[in-house]
Amino acid sequence: MVGGDQRPVVGSFRFWFVGQRWEWSDEVARMHGYEPGSVAPTTELLLSHKHPDDRAHVQDLLDYALHSGESFSSRHRFIDTRGVIHNVIVVADRMFDDSGAVVGTSGYYIDLTHTLAEERQEVLDEALPELFEARAVIEQAKGVLMRIYRINADQAFRVLRWRSQETNVKLRTLAARLIAELDSLPPAPPTVQSAFDHLLLTVHERIHAEETADEQVRRTRSAGQP
Repeated sequence: MVGGDQRPVVGSFRFWFVGQRWEWSDEVARMHGYEPGSVAPTTELLLSHKHPDDRAHVQDLLDYALHSGESFSSRHRFIDTRGVIHNVIVVADRMFDDSGAVVGTSGYYIDLTHTLAEERQEVLDEALPELFEARAVIEQAKGVLMRIYRINADQAFRVLRWRSQETNVKLRTLAARLIAELDSLPPAPPTVQSAFDHLLLTVHERIHAEETADEQVRRTRSAGQP
């Protein structure tokens, strides 16, 4: 990123299921530490760069994409040729041939390794006055991205801003439509909803426990003062 450009580093890819053939844009090659055209991406090469703690997860996602014909989307870490760890999300959709058959998946690597600096937030806010006019819907969209991709608030905002600039759609308009079309997604599996139900109905217990513990600490400290 150069100067005041706060967009994340983004590169595109395509993955054909038959033969497991990959195609990386120059940006994705550079993310991994390679000069464009110097290496032919393969599934083996891709997995060799994944963080050891995330490699099995990515392998499972690839296997699922190959067997189900769904897109390869993920949030994970990989290590480039210099040993630098990158935090990325992969946003993708299915590829179709002329007959409408699914032949692979294509999308973007979004490198969120470098987060927005707090001291530059004021400049960003001044450049995007619509942020204040539609803060509620933008915050909602950020929350969705944070939950789906397991990223923080700054990273979620950068993803929204990237899509806004990439598509030439105002940030607030993009966020509002994203929220409006959430109902088109399939419902969460029963196990997820059940887990959330439990969280919703018991979260107050942990809050009360923490408040009680804090109060006990304060009393202990107060009693120990001369």
